[in-house]
Amino acid sequence: MIRTLNVMLVVTSIAALVGVYALKYTVEDTAAEKTAIQRQIERQQADLSLLKADWAFLNQPANVAPIVTRHVAELNLQPLAQEQFGRFESLPMRMRAPDSSALDSLFEALDSGIDPIQQLITEAE
Repeated sequence: MIRTLNVMLVVTSIAALVGVYALKYTVEDTAAEKTAIQRQIERQQADLSLLKADWAFLNQPANVAPIVTRHVAELNLQPLAQEQFGRFESLPMRMRAPDSSALDSLFEALDSGIDPIQQLITEAE
């Protein structure tokens, strides 16, 4: 009986030892994979930073102006005119208060079962 118990404990210990080593190597592989991914992210962030710097340099007016002057005819570019910009006075003003009579008639129509949107759709057809 004690011999059987000792054999079972040794087998259980060996199984636990194998399980712990397998877990250890799995964790080490996961840590190595995490480190590799972090290095890749850092490289990509460095590349992105370099690309942003290049983009900022290439978008400077001093670099863009010669290209624009070279391709004015192909792009059909023309200088801006003052008339292209709107005026503040041309914007419609907000109503001071909602039209309560129109809202009341809308709610009355909805309460009576008349759908004004459906009427507009059928009139348009």
